[in-house]
Formats: sequence, C-alpha cells, structure tokens
Amino acid sequence: MSDQQQSQQSERRVVVVGAGMAGVQTAVALREQGFTGPVTVIGAEPHQPYDRPPLSKAVLLGKAEGSAFDIDFEALDIGLGLGLDVTGLRAAAHELDTPSGPVPYDVLVIATGAEPIVLPGTEGVPGVHLLRTLDDAARLRPVLDERQDVVVVGAGWIGAEFATAARAAGCAVTVLEAADRPLAGALPAEVAAPMAAWYAESGTELLTGARVDHVEPGRVVLADGRAIPAGAVVVGIGARPATGWLAGSGIALGPDGSVTADATLRTSLPDVYAVGDCASFPSARYGERLLVHHWDNALQGPRTVAADIVAAAGGDHPAPSAYDPVPYFWSEQFDRFVQYAGHHAGADTLLWRGDAADPAWSVCWLRDGVLVAVLAVGRPRDLAQGRRLIEAGTRIDPARAADPSVPLKSTAL
Repeated sequence: MSDQQQSQQSERRVVVVGAGMAGVQTAVALREQGFTGPVTVIGAEPHQPYDRPPLSKAVLLGKAEGSAFDIDFEALDIGLGLGLDVTGLRAAAHELDTPSGPVPYDVLVIATGAEPIVLPGTEGVPGVHLLRTLDDAARLRPVLDERQDVVVVGAGWIGAEFATAARAAGCAVTVLEAADRPLAGALPAEVAAPMAAWYAESGTELLTGARVDHVEPGRVVLADGRAIPAGAVVVGIGARPATGWLAGSGIALGPDGSVTADATLRTSLPDVYAVGDCASFPSARYGERLLVHHWDNALQGPRTVAADIVAAAGGDHPAPSAYDPVPYFWSEQFDRFVQYAGHHAGADTLLWRGDAADPAWSVCWLRDGVLVAVLAVGRPRDLAQGRRLIEAGTRIDPARAADPSVPLKSTAL
C-alpha cells in the first residue's frame, strides 16, 4: 500500500451500528484486511459484545455466565460505544443521531440484526418473556431454577430450543402452535410433521392449532376458551429486521423491513452498507432476494463488506466477488442435532434419505436435477457433503441420493 493510499484510509472513519456477530466481525475483518482508519462499533446493550446461540443453551441453563466474544478490541484498535441507542440516520450529513449527540461517519455499516416479534397484548404482562438478549436469558434462568410450569408460544426453532432447555431443567412445558405442525413457516408439511413426535418423546406437550387469545398473569387463554396454566410464558413467534430507527433516512427497505443491499452489501445510500439479519441480498444462485436470520450469514457477510470498504478506500485489495453464500444453520433440540444448508423454496423434487421415525435421517431438495438444499437430522456427513455439492451447483442422481447408504458426494453426475 502506498503512503497516499494509507493516508486515504486513515482519514476514513468507519462506524458499525450493532455489536452482535455481524457488526463485530465486520470490524475484525476490516483490520484483518489491512484497513488502518478509525473503526467504532456501537451497541445498544451495555454488555461486552457477545454471541447469541449460547443464550438458549449453556447460558440459559446456568452452565455459562455469558458468551462474550474472545476478541481483544483494544489490541485491534476497535472502539466500542456500548449502551448507546442509535435513533436516526441523516445520510446527507453523514451523521447518526444518538441521545449523546450526533456521531459522524465516512462509512457506515448497519448491523442491527433482528428483533423478536411481540405477541400482541402481552406488553407489560407479568411473567411474559422473550429470548433474544443476555438480559432476557438472565431473567429466564430463575424460571428454570424454580422449575416453574412454562408455556412456550411458537413451535419454531427458538421455541423448540427453549422447550429443550426447560425440560432439561425439570420444568413442565407446554408449547402452543397456531399452525397444524411445528416449523410451519420454515419447512414443508411432510418434513416438519414428523418432528411433532420429538416433543412428546421429551415430555413436552405440543398443542397445534392453538391460537392465543390473550395472556393473563398465571395463564394463557386460547381462542377456543381453553386456559393453560403458566408460571412463565416464553414467546417465540419469529423476528423482524431491527430497522425501525432508519425511518425517514431515505434508505431502501424491503416489504419485510430488511435493508435491501446489493451484491456487495452496499445499500441505496452512499457510503452505507448493511449486513447480517437486518439485510437482504440478491442471490444469483437461487434467483431471488434472500433474508437470512442465522449465525453463519452474520459470520460470512462481514468479509464482503470489509473487502469492499478496503477496495473503495484505495487499498491494494481486489474488489470482492458478489456475496452469494449457501445459507446454513443448525439447531440443537430434543437430543437431536438438526442442520440445514441451502434454500428449498424453488425446488421441484424432495428426496428422503432414511425414515423420519429413526434417530437419524436427511432430506434433499432438487431443482432441475441440481441439489439446492439439504436438511440433516443426526447425519452431519450428509450436511457437509451436501453443502459442497450445493456450492458447486452439482446435478445428482436422484435414485442414488435416495439411498441413505450411499454417500451424498457419490451421487454427483
């Protein structure tokens, strides 16, 4: 890097809004890729930046006090502004609004993640909880310690993980799901329906078609009049991009509230990027815009953002290729390790590898003979091999893929 290029970088201030995985990894990636200018990460929570997946597992069960990132921010010369709410963005002035006054930026990275959807009518009702933050987990730990009767609203990923932890703590757990099966918004009926048996096996009562009318202290009242006793209620009915603070900024948002980033995660505003759970991006691989609310996306996207910032700042760094990952996530629930890679929305063929009644099985989705997604329950090798096939856009032999004794990598045509 020339002295002039280094000077250009050192004069550009990068401000990252959001101190979760996406925000922190963006700051780290900037340093790893040679960016020398000031970098500041702003987080609304007062805690040292931390990882979220352990909140529904080790932290919730009291096996860990926290999940702070093992990062030496001082050594990396990354500034932290913690406990600071960002309330607005004034793009023309290149400034953020905060209760402590305006914060100027040359380059802004929006990494504010997603916020849980609140069950209507439950605001302020005692005993109703969400599970998104370290403070949420701290409030829920006494519930598990006291082995209270717990009602979980929503049989999605977070609902299943919390129910698993609550059962491990010895709580009686009832899960209420408005749809006719778990994970109704995430997986096709034929794949999700067998998962209902996992609840009963763990001693969890799952009530499907159970729509909540209202919540009172000590009980949940359903639309059909049934009342379910509840020492505590945990709501897990989904999340939406945390982008409300961008109202009036002029930034383009999608119908789902996500910041609509381009293939290098630039937004519609100059010098502004968006990454992680709050941002959607165009996927050439799947032919549609994707909004991915999972940890791996928050880990991968920052490398693209950092590369583009460094390239734009005049560093000896090539412009990044388009961000088009194979989405990946995992869930630990009811003594099962569930993994998913890809995006099955446009698939035309579904193949089973094994029997869903067994402890381990997989499902493959194909589009025009090409593997586009795989769900693996207790079959991590299927997931690892399938993910590589998806990344390569590989056509596979459906007959061989449907045989669980044949390694997925051996089904490539």
